[in-house]
Amino acid sequence: MDIKTATALRRLRLVSAPEAVSFLLLLVCSVLKRTTEFNAVPVMGIVHGVLFILYVLFWADAWNRTKWGAKTAAFYFVLSVLPTGGFFAERKLKHEAENAVIASRARQEGIVNA
Repeated sequence: MDIKTATALRRLRLVSAPEAVSFLLLLVCSVLKRTTEFNAVPVMGIVHGVLFILYVLFWADAWNRTKWGAKTAAFYFVLSVLPTGGFFAERKLKHEAENAVIASRARQEGIVNA
């Protein structure tokens, strides 16, 4: 895995958890708006919107660089629209990055010829 691919995966991983948190906070704010006088939906809507756009941009870049199949790319996109999906995406991307580092080191040391 080259440095640009690793960076694309890292960016996607780093934005996935905050995007999930903002989605959950937006849902809470929506409930509070309906049940109380508290209305933070406009602010949280903007925050979540920006984070979601970043997630989609980073997802597209990662898909382009990693050459994921359509199934894997769709999996990561679907995780972005689920309320807690970003947490699962972050964990899976971290695991994928760790495996790529291990494989890269094995290739450098001549243990694996892949």
